[in-house]
Order: sequence, then structure tokens, then C-alpha cells
Amino acid sequence: MRTVFLGTSEFAATVLERLVGDPAGPAAHRPALVLTRPDRPAGRGRRLTSPPVADAARMLGIELAQPANVNDSETHELIESAAPDVVVVCAFGALLKEPLLSEYELVNVHPSLLPRWRGAAPIERALMAGDAQTGVSIMRLTAGLDSGPVYLTASEPIHPDDTYGSLAPRLARAGGELLVRALDALGRGEPLPFTEQDRQLVTYAEKIGPADRLLDPARPAAELERVVRALHPHVGARAVLPDGTPLGVRRAALAPSTPAPGEGVYANGRQLLLGCADGALELLVVQPPGGRPMDAGAFLRGHGLPAA
Repeated sequence: MRTVFLGTSEFAATVLERLVGDPAGPAAHRPALVLTRPDRPAGRGRRLTSPPVADAARMLGIELAQPANVNDSETHELIESAAPDVVVVCAFGALLKEPLLSEYELVNVHPSLLPRWRGAAPIERALMAGDAQTGVSIMRLTAGLDSGPVYLTASEPIHPDDTYGSLAPRLARAGGELLVRALDALGRGEPLPFTEQDRQLVTYAEKIGPADRLLDPARPAAELERVVRALHPHVGARAVLPDGTPLGVRRAALAPSTPAPGEGVYANGRQLLLGCADGALELLVVQPPGGRPMDAGAFLRGHGLPAA
């Protein structure tokens, strides 16, 4: 089928690569055009950086556009000139509006089992909530926030040691396979059966903000351990040292046998601990402001902290 692909993130880049398949093989669903977001400053040096989908499209030799507004007339004309049978959307990061919504068959790849975790951060929210499983949904894009009918789903277990960095690639691979199945069926002229979402089961995955990153010692240690995993390695959680300095936390583990002397960060021999509401969280890999990630032992050798 002739497709146009809209996506931005690393997750979307993996799905795009599966959609293309073997560059030397049959090009059944190879996009005629890829649209992604404009380059943006990133990193400490704030260097202008391309989205992962832009890099993937260039590597695959696909025509690429990075419009400032996907809904403007110029972009609409660009999509129209590609004459797509289907427009695929995956982690694009901007809402599509009319007339795009009504003029094209819009298929969206969403990394959750809808209607659970509609919204911007479904993988992170599933990990934070301690869900036993999540998955990928292939759905029709509508004006609502991930509210369209669902065609296909695939479940994926969440392992106790999963981080965003381990779970997201598995979901992206599953999403790519599911998308190809859906497009194959459409290409054969088969109408995709769809199911409306149960509104009573809807939950929302709000965008990750500064408050979500903070390891609040007033919360249970198990919740904070899930936050660390959910935000690793792309966002990062943070604790606050006794002097008020923020400390990035890359890896952590429950320390149920260690009684906490109170809430906050403290040293216990070679351990770096965060006293929580119901015990302690051991901070295994941390990152001081302006520094590189390091294990707790290296951090403690260079920073004095109150002892237990």
C-alpha cells in the first residue's frame, strides 16, 4: 500500500524501519513520504538535533519533511501530492486536525492496551503504576486523544526489572509487526474489524513533568523504585541531598532490611540510601549536577553525607 508516515521518537523510528522492511526486498508499505518534527536543541550544549525519525528516513532514502505545523495548507498539499492510501501516525507529538482527519485513512500505533493509558507517556505510566502487562494498539485516529476504535492489539508482559529502555524497544518491535499485519489486510481489500473503546476503562498517561521526576521521600519506596525504572534512561529521576542539591538517580533498588533514620538521602557505610515513608531505597547509580553517572561508592568518596 502507498503510505505516508508521521512520527518523531526512537519508538517511531523502529516502527518505520519495520514498515520499510528489507530495503532490497519488496516495498509493499514503504512510505512515499515521512513527516517529523523540526530539529530542536538538545544536550548540555543545546546543539540543534534531528528527531530519530528524521535520521531513520535519511538512512532509508525516503523523502523527508519537517513542517513547523502539520495542519497548515502547505503540509496538507505535501501529503496530498504523495497520494497515500493510508497515513500512519506513531508517536508524532502533535495533534492532527481537519481536513486531515476526514480526508485520509489514519492508522495510529499506540504503545498501550487501549483504553488504558491514552496520552503522551503510556510506557512510563504503565511502569510507574506497577502494571503486570502493557502492549500495543493499532487504532483509527480521530479528533479525540487516542479515543478512536481499536483494530488490533498485542500484549507484552512487564518484567520486575524492566526500565523504559528495555520495555520500549519490545513494544516498538511488536507495534511494527502489528502495523504490517493491518496494512497487509487493507492491501488485500479486507475491512479491518474495529472495536469502540470502553469509556469506563479509560486512564490517561499525562506528559512527564518535573514533579514526576522527583523522588519524594514521603512516598513508599516501592513506588519510587518504579519511578526510577520508568524514567531510565531518557528522562531520569532525581532526589534532593540534605543541602538542597538535586541528584540524578539512574538506578535504584529496594532496601527493605535497612531501617530508615528518617526521610531523605543519607549514607550507610558504602550504601547511598533514600529514607522513605516505609523503609529505604538504595541509590545504586547517581549523577551529580553537571557530572557523569557514577556508582554510589564513587559518589560517596567525593561527597560528605550524614550517616545513618
